[in-house]
Amino acid sequence: MSLKGTKTANNLMISMAGEAQATFRYNLAAKQAKADGYVQIQNIFAETARNEVEHGKRFYKFLREDFEPDEAVNVNWDYPVTYANTVENLKSAINGEHGEANEMYPEFADVAEEEGFPEIAYVWREIAEVEEAHETRFRKLLANIENDRVFKRDEEVLWKCNNCGYIHKGKSAPNVCPACAHKQEYFELFVETY
Repeated sequence: MSLKGTKTANNLMISMAGEAQATFRYNLAAKQAKADGYVQIQNIFAETARNEVEHGKRFYKFLREDFEPDEAVNVNWDYPVTYANTVENLKSAINGEHGEANEMYPEFADVAEEEGFPEIAYVWREIAEVEEAHETRFRKLLANIENDRVFKRDEEVLWKCNNCGYIHKGKSAPNVCPACAHKQEYFELFVETY
């Protein structure tokens, strides 16, 4: 079955363009997070941008299988225009991820299912789960900023310098890394995930 002329083709292009837009915004947000003194949040925005590239590639691949190189899919969609401080960038990211995870991608999956594209529907549903995880992570980062918990905790924890790997035990990250002299902004909670 061909995608040409279907709502699913339109929705794939909307999704691909949305992921490209998110990649661009998240790369800008990463730079802003660094400027605002949040290296961990910079890294998470950059990682999320890389995730969005992979989502966009998946959507684009479906289109490339059915369309000739010079063919176009014309779409009209609204994309957010947010480039502010880290708090505002996180709020915008939360809204975008929430919309994709809970409205846009589930609706697009339903349309694909109705039009006879179960594999595409499946991919939208799986990527929606990733977007939900992105939303959750951004919410936690925002809460950490709002509750002054980016570099402080109530109990002693391990803090890792992202520049040199130094590990510090305490209720807060050191103002300056004693090993490499980088500022506190380079510290994050040290959590072993291996």
